[in-house]
Amino acid sequence: MAATILIADDDAVQRRLVENMVQRCGYEPLVVDSGDAAMALLTAADSPTIDAVVLDLVMPGLDGLGVLARMREAGFSIPVIVQTAHGGIDNVVSAMRAGAQDFVVKPVGLERLQVSLRNALNTSALKGELQRIRHSREGRLTFADIVTRSETMAGVLRTAQKAAASSIPVLVEGESGVGKELFARAIHGSGERKSKPFIAVNCGAIPDNLVESILFGHEKGAFTGATERHMGKFVDASGGTLFLDEVGELPLAAQVKLLRALQEGTIEAVGGRKPLKVDVRIISATNRRLLDLVKNGAFREDLFYRLHVLPLTIPPLRMRREDIAHLLRHFLARFAAEENRAITGISGEAMAHLARLDWPGNIRQLENAVYRAVVMSESDQLGLEDFPHAAGSAAHAHSEPLVVAPSTVPAMITGSLIPKNLDGPGALAMLNEHGEVRPLEDMEYEIIRFAISHYRGQMSEVARRLKIGRSTLYRKLDETADPAEGGSEDAN
Repeated sequence: MAATILIADDDAVQRRLVENMVQRCGYEPLVVDSGDAAMALLTAADSPTIDAVVLDLVMPGLDGLGVLARMREAGFSIPVIVQTAHGGIDNVVSAMRAGAQDFVVKPVGLERLQVSLRNALNTSALKGELQRIRHSREGRLTFADIVTRSETMAGVLRTAQKAAASSIPVLVEGESGVGKELFARAIHGSGERKSKPFIAVNCGAIPDNLVESILFGHEKGAFTGATERHMGKFVDASGGTLFLDEVGELPLAAQVKLLRALQEGTIEAVGGRKPLKVDVRIISATNRRLLDLVKNGAFREDLFYRLHVLPLTIPPLRMRREDIAHLLRHFLARFAAEENRAITGISGEAMAHLARLDWPGNIRQLENAVYRAVVMSESDQLGLEDFPHAAGSAAHAHSEPLVVAPSTVPAMITGSLIPKNLDGPGALAMLNEHGEVRPLEDMEYEIIRFAISHYRGQMSEVARRLKIGRSTLYRKLDETADPAEGGSEDAN
């Protein structure tokens, strides 16, 4: 899903001009005709997420400076680009002091607006990433730090927010790399225990003979090598949250002690003589189906019901493709800053193609792919060639030997033209390597890919030009995708 740009201007001609330029830049425009309408949209409960604002300074009623002031009062951090008809230095200085990130002089050119929007979005993404990293280190992550625009994720977020308001045990389920720990930290950071410790334990990485010691602690001399007392993770997390990642990997002996800790609120250290009272919230996570482990006897049924009080299933990235573009921008901003690379964005072709891949490693795989692309790229913009697995899939999809220009199609339908070997932009392969007419769905796939590339990943414009709805467009992309392309991306 493209970034959404709010355009506020009382001049109908200027609104239309800027709207067209925003579309040509590959973004989704949202247009209002006044400052009051802009604020109403920004503050509405059901308002779409706005990524940037192009704001006219001089408007009747609430003018541009008034909008900036109200946005600042409301705590909005959305980047704003102001438009002025005169370019007076006083107006510009006032707008920048009021919180605007950039300004353009009417009538703005396409290239100038594109640079301004790209810089604004990159800066906003970088600020978001830096804030997310800071909050993670300080244990203050909230749901606002989760990058998502997906309707599929909206229900998951609502459930998680309700869970954060209590101490109910939560079991976070989902494939590897979907962000289970991020959700656990957001639940902790949005609840009453946010000022207390968040302790994460990877149960699958602990040797079986050390699980009890690490979780519940041990006394000095309790076993060979226990040269001093160890308090354990339950005590470390006292008053806060204990996150048990890959909880299905716990050995059965440790499951018994964990069940008792949950039931009675007490733990007993290895070699200890009396139980110790603990106050810990438990959030567990798994990338396996715990119920299947229960059926196979590898996980205790009574413990399963203790942990499975409020299950939270995070969908894989392939089920929320609209998040991919936003995640790409955030990862690019972070890695470009970390690696000191002046990379300004990702091409529309690459963005559209990456959004169609399945990403079996989910967000972690996408993050690593961007990291590699930033390090290896020799350009100021990431293209499809910077993602070698994706580029390889694209090359395979365009390897048809015989092509015919679209202008010859009507004559071909009547049988009055024999296809010739033509080449050039927009050429379409009508026959396969055996000289047979290709299936309609294959040609439809190429037409859609060409349109996405031609309109630089601007999905609204692609749908409009193909005369289909956006939902139909995304459905056709899923239905006509090359199976080898969707799941062929290796983990990085």
